[in-house]
Amino acid sequence: MTAKSTITSNEAQIRQLIADQQEAICAKDVDRIMSHYATEVIIFDIKPPFQTNGKEALRQVWSECLPYFPDSFEIETRDLNIIANDDLAVAHWLSHFTGMEVDHPAMQTWMRITAVCQRNQGEWQILHEHISVPFDPHTSQAVFTLNP
Repeated sequence: MTAKSTITSNEAQIRQLIADQQEAICAKDVDRIMSHYATEVIIFDIKPPFQTNGKEALRQVWSECLPYFPDSFEIETRDLNIIANDDLAVAHWLSHFTGMEVDHPAMQTWMRITAVCQRNQGEWQILHEHISVPFDPHTSQAVFTLNP
């Protein structure tokens, strides 16, 4: 296998990991969501606690968060960029919830997401994730816009 085809294969695997993660979130399947994270994961989130360390703490965050989502929704992704080598990958993209009531708070903005993934015993896992929304420096308020 050439270096180019290895990179392409790794990028495809990361794309699949992200897609499966999003499907698991939409299904509100905590076990499936958690299956993609490394034990020592660190998350910088858009909502309190803002930083979560470790898989068990993150499981608690997801378990508390998912009941606030409607029974049915989808996640739209755009501008997905991936850089990957044999054991480490970085991906960043814009993400937006769809299929909810128009005035639902989660429908009001595009989130910016960066994920660092590491191959562990042949499987890609999310080692670090950073989720943010833009803010207005003049008001220090989050900018909720549907125009990324």
